Amino acid sequence: MPELGENAAADWFIGFDIGSTAVKVGLFDDEGQMLAQWSRSYPTDRPRSGWVEQDPRHWVDGVRDGIDAVLEGRDARRVAAVGMCSQVNTEVFAGADGSALAPAITWQDGRAHAQADWINARVSDADKMAWWGAQMPIGASHVLAKMLWMAENHPDLWERTHLVLSPKDYVLLKLTGQAVSDPISSFGQVGLDLEYIAPLLDLLPGAREKLPQLRAFTDIVGDMPLGQTGLRAPVVAGTMDAWGNLFGCGRFAAGQGMYVSGTSEILAVVNDKRVGAPGVVTFVPVEGLTVNAGPTQSGADSLRWWGETVGKTPAELVTLAESADRSASRVLFLPQLQGERAPLWNSSLRGAFVGLDSRSAGPELAMAVLEGVAFSARHLFETLVEAAGCRPEFLLYGGGGARSDLWSQIRADVLGVPLHRFECTDVGCLGAAILAAVGIGAFPDMASAVPRMTRVDRVFTPDPGQQDRYAQMFDAYRGAITALEPITKT
Repeated sequence: MPELGENAAADWFIGFDIGSTAVKVGLFDDEGQMLAQWSRSYPTDRPRSGWVEQDPRHWVDGVRDGIDAVLEGRDARRVAAVGMCSQVNTEVFAGADGSALAPAITWQDGRAHAQADWINARVSDADKMAWWGAQMPIGASHVLAKMLWMAENHPDLWERTHLVLSPKDYVLLKLTGQAVSDPISSFGQVGLDLEYIAPLLDLLPGAREKLPQLRAFTDIVGDMPLGQTGLRAPVVAGTMDAWGNLFGCGRFAAGQGMYVSGTSEILAVVNDKRVGAPGVVTFVPVEGLTVNAGPTQSGADSLRWWGETVGKTPAELVTLAESADRSASRVLFLPQLQGERAPLWNSSLRGAFVGLDSRSAGPELAMAVLEGVAFSARHLFETLVEAAGCRPEFLLYGGGGARSDLWSQIRADVLGVPLHRFECTDVGCLGAAILAAVGIGAFPDMASAVPRMTRVDRVFTPDPGQQDRYAQMFDAYRGAITALEPITKT
């Protein structure tokens, strides 16, 4: 097949975001203009309480079909490179032939909580500081906890496991034949030296040998077919969704922050010094910047759940919430439907509606779900500010949940900080395309590429009239989590 890397006319970039509910793809030019986009949802299975699984074939098929969709009627020879980002803490246990031996265990899955407790009992705070320079959490979504669960519960599959891969890395293996990952996606098992942490992985004999080779996220790792065109294009190693979103949100300076709303909420605050705080992930420095980030457990997934419960689509729920009186509503929603990740890392927590009265109806409950997700983001944001040692003047903002003006305004009001929404809300796809552009040499570095390929669409400024109300409700929100914790422990 012809190669595209030597094609002087190649000035387009494809970016994939293999998310928690769908695979999304965007075709971009070198100024970040989206020329075409496509997405397809895939099912998430919940076969048992606390178990959350996906079929990895849906990711691979989505990438292949997505390329055909965005290139239909276009000259594929203009594609210079491809980049990917994906959900992380979702793992595929693959055999020697690259086939998945079992459904992928997703980041929402809590089955390995006992194994995570076992690991934590053997890892000291001093170990964590030496490895990561911060008190990094080890929860049920950690790859080693899942490996240990597989080894204990399905020793036959563990014995046959050749590689344990994240979604993007599994797709790269299937499309390029290369088994690679990047250190940022592998943050829980990689130290400050960007290498795997031997003392941690040695807690389970054989674990290290089942992890892929590490490459920088802009390194070209191979070439992949461009659908049915008969052409191939270089593909970079890519990175996790949070960092793809960072780049797609235009973040590349100290003091900046990011908010991406998807199935879960992902927030980050960046600084040029390393401080850290319990409950969030403090990444290794990249180009002199330290990213402090965290994912909540449930964002738009809360809206999905409530919509399925009352027979409405997420869009219909947002419309319903618009008829609620924001100044009078006092119903609280706790979105910890399957526990909470940052900043609590407690898989036993469960959700609740609090403060109902006989007048509470559809609009108030829909509004409470939107506000509850925003409160979880505020909880995380306050911890991130502590971890970074600075408070951003505004947050760069994107993701599927950012498309709703009402929800965007609620988030700005609850967090008390302006949100700068980006023109391209599929920021993961754009971030992946930016990685590809740097990898192929279209830009000398990320600092040059990010401002060139990103643009703000609208700013949501906090309403001072909501400040006192939301401060009181946030205090009640945190108190409710603590009060309900004894009855939710499993």
